[in-house]
Amino acid sequence: MDTKTAPIPKSAPASATEAQTLLLRARGVIDVEIEALEGIKSRLDKGFEQSIGLIEAATNPSTGGRVIVTGMGKSGLIGKKIAATLSSTGTPAYFLHPAEGSHGDLGLVSKNDVVLAISNSGETPEILGILPLIKRLGLPMIAMTGKPASTLGQQSEAILDISVVREACPLNLAPTASTTATLAMGDALAVVLLERKNFTPDDFALFHPAGALGKRLLLRVSDLMHTGEALPVIPLETPFMDALLTMTEKKLGMVILLNATGSMTGILTDGDVRRALMKYPDTRSIVVSEVMTQSPKTIDSAALAVSALRVMEECKITVLVVLNAEQQPQGVVHMHDILKTGIS
Repeated sequence: MDTKTAPIPKSAPASATEAQTLLLRARGVIDVEIEALEGIKSRLDKGFEQSIGLIEAATNPSTGGRVIVTGMGKSGLIGKKIAATLSSTGTPAYFLHPAEGSHGDLGLVSKNDVVLAISNSGETPEILGILPLIKRLGLPMIAMTGKPASTLGQQSEAILDISVVREACPLNLAPTASTTATLAMGDALAVVLLERKNFTPDDFALFHPAGALGKRLLLRVSDLMHTGEALPVIPLETPFMDALLTMTEKKLGMVILLNATGSMTGILTDGDVRRALMKYPDTRSIVVSEVMTQSPKTIDSAALAVSALRVMEECKITVLVVLNAEQQPQGVVHMHDILKTGIS
């Protein structure tokens, strides 16, 4: 049997377990949605190119327009996600509830905007109800519909065909495959637009400053490093026990040893201390320069915090020294401070 027209399995052989039956049913639903995605992929045509052109023309910085996404019911829920994806990837977008649009919200629409109207049937009354004002404003319209010949399709400058052979619902009623197809078409628009404007990870981070991704892309070592009085620096000739006191006071698990010119010659870490105490029974005999870590790992203050974390994980260390151009300590960044930000 042709798998593209095969019915969704509703049952399994009598010998199958309940778990097997559930999995069989679930796979059948996913197969129908894959079929829907393959369908819209095969029908991508000039309408998609026209849609990209209309959106780019409206959202050009010189015009300052937005994509006004509208849809009712499940289409509206998908429309909200499409508007959010467009906005977060550099294409200004706003979701307009079509029913509310008839009661004042159309005042949000400007003459430079483009409308992306979503309706599987192409005959949604609430959307058709705001068409006259959209036309009066002279706004270009893109129809995302399963019925290109519908009223919505006929009134639009570009059509994105999201029709599906069937829904994953056994009654062929609940929007399932059709909403998946709509969502995928919206993602296709957003990603193509993103690529055409050379949207970078830094650009993305600017729209997501509070999230973990934004922190990974924006937070730098200079934002987290300990400086000034918090910096654990001591002269190279400091007695071993005094070095321990400084290490305890500064609470960073290390001290930085400086030569006469103020440049770093090495660091003394908790690990160095433990190894020294095992090797030298008498702490008075310990010479710091003999037990310190020479040429420790360092990092630039402008480096991303996530890069510092990666170095620490690879080298199995918890601190990095930040040096200036003269090789003098500028700061110390600790793994715990990076992890507290939510970066991982």
